Amino acid sequence: MSDRTEAEVQRLRAVLAVLAREFPDTTPPLDYASPFQLMAAVLMSAQTTDRQVNVVSPQLFAAWPDAAAMATADPEAVAEVIRSIGFFRTKARNLVAAARMIRDEFNGQMPDRMEDLVRLPGIGRKSAGVVLAHVYNTPAIIVDTHFGRVTRRLGFTTETDPVKLEHDLAAWWPHDTWNPASMRMNFHGRRWCTARSPKCSECPLQQYCPYPAGSAVGTGAT
Repeated sequence: MSDRTEAEVQRLRAVLAVLAREFPDTTPPLDYASPFQLMAAVLMSAQTTDRQVNVVSPQLFAAWPDAAAMATADPEAVAEVIRSIGFFRTKARNLVAAARMIRDEFNGQMPDRMEDLVRLPGIGRKSAGVVLAHVYNTPAIIVDTHFGRVTRRLGFTTETDPVKLEHDLAAWWPHDTWNPASMRMNFHGRRWCTARSPKCSECPLQQYCPYPAGSAVGTGAT
């Protein structure tokens, strides 16, 4: 049970209203044409920029466009196509293994539950949340580095562990805020609320943010 006040929920909604104007499109910045391709792109994006993933995706998906095709691939051949991204050999093995699990255990269909998605090799809660939110429109709090930094600086949580942070926010954030908040706070962290030298003086959330100390609503934490 959360002890958050209605005023804090209203501050959350006010923040999201500003972010909706700043970032009207909440589509992940990855190139994909199907649920499987989104899963694959998110898997590849770990410790790699979205831009780098989008460079290798066209050739990858031209060769293996769906789970059925990827399940038959040689991991070494996949690795050769994606070798410009970080940890490409591990990711290639995971792509093929995930495709085989989708083929063999889920009748070739992308799973639609968190507990099933996280069984796929290379897919954690963050990646599963992206699939749930953008394929199935299922509410998901998608915690990555940017999202965690922004929510802590805004004073919505003090948690640093991703799972604890997710559960902390899930206890009081209304379900209808989960998907838009996840992507827009991620985008905000990339553009304004950067890890080093955040652009606080230019930030559109100044009036709602306790970071840095001395702003309108008190003292914040990184």
